[in-house]
Amino acid sequence: MRTSNHLIGALNFSTFLLSIPILGGGIWLSSRSNNTDCLQFLQWPLIIIGISIMVISLAGFAGACYRNTFLMRLYLVAMFIIIAVLIGFIIFAYVVTDKGSGRRVTNRVYLDYYLQDYSGWLEERVASDSYWGKISSCVRDSNTCRKLARNFNGVPESADMFNLRSLTSIQSGCCKPPTDCGYIYQNETIWNLGNGLMSANPDCTKWSNDQQQLCYACDSCKAGVLASVRKSWRKVSVINIVVMIILVIVYIIAYAAYRNNRRMDNDEPYGEARMTKSQPSHFHL
Repeated sequence: MRTSNHLIGALNFSTFLLSIPILGGGIWLSSRSNNTDCLQFLQWPLIIIGISIMVISLAGFAGACYRNTFLMRLYLVAMFIIIAVLIGFIIFAYVVTDKGSGRRVTNRVYLDYYLQDYSGWLEERVASDSYWGKISSCVRDSNTCRKLARNFNGVPESADMFNLRSLTSIQSGCCKPPTDCGYIYQNETIWNLGNGLMSANPDCTKWSNDQQQLCYACDSCKAGVLASVRKSWRKVSVINIVVMIILVIVYIIAYAAYRNNRRMDNDEPYGEARMTKSQPSHFHL
């Protein structure tokens, strides 16, 4: 137990270092929210958690090294709250990104995306007219569709070559019409009406060759954004789970260090608890 203070100091310094990936994950989501995913509110809880872990880790480090009981008590309470918030955030992230994925298309490498494959709070927020206006403008301004163009000696790639491309969910959902609409490929962002019957998919009538319109008003574009967010959040959640496990271990050792500090402050002999009553009192922090 006497070595627990030194151990908790080392572990808190390690936790301080581990908070950097959490903060980095939030910053990474922030960069994607500006350039790719275009959802500009999901990254802030992660950034706040990362900064909080940094600050609390320093408090725990100081409390363990200098046997400061107040700092250790503050550390235990604050870290418990942070762990609870982090667990809630991880559960929330998995719940809101639980459903939805792209559909395979015959003779195509890329996937098609449909809004009805998604549901829940995140889908409702993205699909709402008031919020989608900001997201679609962000997708348009990111020039994602313009970057899709490929030329070979000044000639656009053929339809067969395009069908073999692995497109991102936003490129597939926003930059081209859904495959079941039967549009004929001219280049990556210009598609002409076919001679056959058009699908009942409402996105078929929303497609436009206007480079400022394309399929930004389509449900497939909304689904593409949701798929991109789901992929980003799942990557970050892996880091969050690993850090959460380490934080729980550190918290358990920190509690042992705190109990050791209290015994040393009370001048209790090592391995012996001083009894002031004929019957021991209930558990105290």
